[in-house]
Amino acid sequence: MDYGYMLGYWKAGPPAGALEAIQEAERLGFDSVWTAEAYGSDAFTPLAWWGASTSTIKLATGIAQLSARTPASTAMTAMTLDHLSGGRVILGLGISGPQVVEGWYGQPFPKPLARTREYVAILRSIMAREAPVTAPGPQLPLPRSGEGTTGLGKPLMSTLHPVRPHIPIHLAAEGPRNTALAAEIADGWLPFLFSPASDADARALLAEGFARRDPSLPGADAFEVSVPVPIVVDDDLEAAADRLRPMIALYVGGMGAKGANFHFDAVARLGFEAECLQIQELYLAGRKAEAIAAVPTRLVDEIALIGSIERIRDGLARWEESVVTRILVQGDVATLRAIAQLRG
Repeated sequence: MDYGYMLGYWKAGPPAGALEAIQEAERLGFDSVWTAEAYGSDAFTPLAWWGASTSTIKLATGIAQLSARTPASTAMTAMTLDHLSGGRVILGLGISGPQVVEGWYGQPFPKPLARTREYVAILRSIMAREAPVTAPGPQLPLPRSGEGTTGLGKPLMSTLHPVRPHIPIHLAAEGPRNTALAAEIADGWLPFLFSPASDADARALLAEGFARRDPSLPGADAFEVSVPVPIVVDDDLEAAADRLRPMIALYVGGMGAKGANFHFDAVARLGFEAECLQIQELYLAGRKAEAIAAVPTRLVDEIALIGSIERIRDGLARWEESVVTRILVQGDVATLRAIAQLRG
């Protein structure tokens, strides 16, 4: 089991002490640091800024939004950062949901799996730099032609030679079809709100994707599964759970639209559909405090590691026996040090 440090995206501004925490994570042997973006801070700039003050820790987006950039722009950014960092980039990508894709990025949401497949194929072609890049579409054709264009576009090849012709691409996925797609076309899977109780289902979906995998890609034995796991060390179990209830209520109840919330669906599949419905109803009615209070401790315990250090040590065994290959620790420096001690 590897361990990374998940910073996520910013709220009011850069998280206090972030660089010191990243440097401590590197010193403690954490193999990667992960950033994110939604409709605020971006995922790449913090990695470039903080990565300049580190030397070995991998710099990972967890996740960069597909709709925020064309495939060519994402490839240029990842390849540039890979040069500056000496080949330390992990490119985590995700499709997000219709409210963000259409409301913030102004891009169409339908057929997200087909768009993801085309997007990753273009990234691979650009990064390999073997020939001028073309793509048949229909969603992301290169060169673009037809109505509304000049007709002058032509296939181009990156002027930047890659440090590595194969930058690892990890796909965020919560739904069954998207999970299988990650195993088919990517180098890793980034689940969210995951529980080791879902291990058998996860393995079956990944096996489905591996059966369709291009043999030119790295084999299934090199495939990584990296999961953000909130960790709260506190001898008072309920107090520990209280720190995570607002986050769960937000994602289950307030993210996306009713009937189109992938986080809701992921948690409901864990056996909490009734609880999710109650949380969502309260949250969308503006009763956020009640929605937070409606998050049961056993749900928090299912997707996080909470309680005393001894309880967390025991809980880690479930994750280590699962399909997960990397835990992305969410917490402060004290949490990083506690997990480092548990790892021995």
